[in-house]
Amino acid sequence: MVSAASVALVTGGGGSIGSAVCRRLAAAGRVVVVADLEQTVTEAVAADLPGSGHLGVGFDVTDTEAVSDVAARIERDLGPIDVLVNVAGWDRFVQFVDTTPDFWDRVIDINYRGSLNTVHAVLPAMIERERGRVVSVASDAARVGSSLESVYAGAKGAVIAFSKSVAREVAKHGITVNVVCPGPTDTPMIRGMADELGSGEKFVDALKRAVPMRRLATPDDIAPAIAFLASDDAAFITGQTLSVSGGLTMA
Repeated sequence: MVSAASVALVTGGGGSIGSAVCRRLAAAGRVVVVADLEQTVTEAVAADLPGSGHLGVGFDVTDTEAVSDVAARIERDLGPIDVLVNVAGWDRFVQFVDTTPDFWDRVIDINYRGSLNTVHAVLPAMIERERGRVVSVASDAARVGSSLESVYAGAKGAVIAFSKSVAREVAKHGITVNVVCPGPTDTPMIRGMADELGSGEKFVDALKRAVPMRRLATPDDIAPAIAFLASDDAAFITGQTLSVSGGLTMA
């Protein structure tokens, strides 16, 4: 267990994977700040977490000023942010030739610039304290490519390269920076994306067949890997990219 004063900020905390991460971190004794676009959603997640002192906040990770303001308020009202977990993400299945610059901007802003904003907001204080954990959620699409997800894969690839680079810069300060890459995960977002293709359950079944374990991940398959990398047990692990994909990308 960790000190009750140890604060973790989880972006995308209102979603399926994000809320599972919040539960794991709260169970480990962290005070969790659940962050997402809709404050009512984050407050509901925070209220259901074990322990006390958790907070739900609503802001847009693509808004640099808003991210900085929230980070400063957390440090002032709850205490130092020891853990940052970037889960916030968004995508749609579409052929690259059918995408538009507006689509590129949205995917890149949420999936990459959002991580730039949050890391930039919390890192100076972590460096000053000589401690901290940063874990970002990318995707195995970034490692091996994924049809219909070219822009998303590129943005998540940027998260991996960015995280490795920052890990090199801050290791001397006792700060670790790592990435977890989920494979296909059974969430409302991926099912909604499949429905938009018009294939729904058929598409999901094809994904299951592609995974050696013959099922999609669940959020509770992903959250333990993130919680481990955010823990003191992972103090000597940094700059790493961990796939949690049921063997899909073992090669």
